[in-house]
Amino acid sequence: MKKQIGIWIDISKAVIVTLDGPKAKVTEIESDVENRIYHTNEGNKGTFSGVHHSSSERKFEERRKTELNHFLKDVASQVKSADEIYIFGPSETKLKLVDKIMEDKTILTNKIKLVEKSGGMTQNQIISKVKHFFQPSLYQMNPTR
Repeated sequence: MKKQIGIWIDISKAVIVTLDGPKAKVTEIESDVENRIYHTNEGNKGTFSGVHHSSSERKFEERRKTELNHFLKDVASQVKSADEIYIFGPSETKLKLVDKIMEDKTILTNKIKLVEKSGGMTQNQIISKVKHFFQPSLYQMNPTR
């Protein structure tokens, strides 16, 4: 039986659904990626010169890039044993995950079956979407007559 994994990912977390027949194992990985710059004197807008502000932004971007890299490595390590991978989510993070997977020579890129845009979803919706993707015939809805 193939090991099929679906990943819903955005900048704040990844939900990894591993299918084992009709059963689904769910793993959630929280991200430590910062989402905005915090200045100690943020309330006092007159205290920042352009130099201090841009220096702070540069440090923030470097830290954010490092945090995102660690997050994506963590997620990619969870799918090494997969036979088929389905990636979806609302942000560009899913594309960065694909890039991270392609960097890892132990994961074959032909395992990625589809990458698509998807909005915010509940955990049950994510599980359902992964099951429908990999096993559509088992989860077709019967039309009402």
